[in-house]
Amino acid sequence: MRDYVYPSIYFSYFLFALLAGGALYFFVKSLKHGYLSGNTEEPKYRMLHDDEQPEVRK
Repeated sequence: MRDYVYPSIYFSYFLFALLAGGALYFFVKSLKHGYLSGNTEEPKYRMLHDDEQPEVRK
């Protein structure tokens, strides 16, 4: 009689470690690029300032 429980447990731990490692990698990468700094909303406001109100013709 064979026990098939251990391979699935090892696979689930491996998959969890792989996904957690990927999430941690991209989190550290985003910290290095400054995505979580004080001026993270600047591109949004720059885009909004680029779309200024159209001139009203009289």
